[in-house]
Amino acid sequence: MATVAPEAPPLAPAPTRKPSRRRGRWTPYWLLLPGLLWLFVFFALPMVYQASTSVQTGSLEEGYKVTWHFATYWDALSGYWPQFLRSVLYAGAATILCLVLGYPLAYLIAFRAGRWRNLIMILVIAPFFTSFLIRTLAWKTILADGGPVVGALNSLHVLDVTSWLGITAGDRVLATPLAVVCGLTYNFLPFMILPLYTSLERIDGRLHEAAGDLYARPFTTFRKVTFPLSMPGVVSGTLLTFIPASGDYVNADLLGSTDTRMIGNVIQTQFLRILDYPTAAALSFILMAAILVMVTLYIRKSGTEDLV
Repeated sequence: MATVAPEAPPLAPAPTRKPSRRRGRWTPYWLLLPGLLWLFVFFALPMVYQASTSVQTGSLEEGYKVTWHFATYWDALSGYWPQFLRSVLYAGAATILCLVLGYPLAYLIAFRAGRWRNLIMILVIAPFFTSFLIRTLAWKTILADGGPVVGALNSLHVLDVTSWLGITAGDRVLATPLAVVCGLTYNFLPFMILPLYTSLERIDGRLHEAAGDLYARPFTTFRKVTFPLSMPGVVSGTLLTFIPASGDYVNADLLGSTDTRMIGNVIQTQFLRILDYPTAAALSFILMAAILVMVTLYIRKSGTEDLV
């Protein structure tokens, strides 16, 4: 009788080497290392240097030494508090105008633009294609004395009201607070529109349909559904507008006068013309601390931390 040889058992698969847990644990930190080095070299070190400069005494000829002279902060605040207040007022007015102008446009792009959405978005970011300086200089031509804008405002007697409010001077718009606020609004309006559009686009359209099914009017739907859900975009847009506007000096320098100088103009003058480095550094830290306090209170008051 023929015997059948038993079949050989199948070969077990070769064991695969599992990746080292220790190596995988350190991978996220290695990926973060370039960014952390960048922040340390170009943010942390300059901040430490400016902090040491703010407590120095001396002169450019004799040299500066760290003497822990904290009185520089009080002298800077007491001497330039009008510029601090003016910066907050101008930045706040520009932020409110950006929100009033930007929210309807962002709403249009998100819900009503249709096939024109991409074109409108390109028009929104089109100012970024040119220099910040060129955009600001263009407003000198727009608001020039005897120009069409000033002529139209005069014919409508708008300048009479603005002059009474103190934001223009007679028949002039240039070298007035109104010109500075207009420049800030124009230059920072895209920073308001883009976060608002991103936040509005995330809203589920079925929520609007549900509000309509519950017999809510359009304004009620906007007040109860749309605006609360867009609050992350509102908070992000106002922060992205107010923070750079409060430290801006280009608009006040080109469109304003000595009576409309902001704290950014003072810091620039102290650093580049007067060469009083301790005062300039102290002013910078006071501005940063003031903005940090206002932003913290604003975020807590807004009731949202989901920023876009």
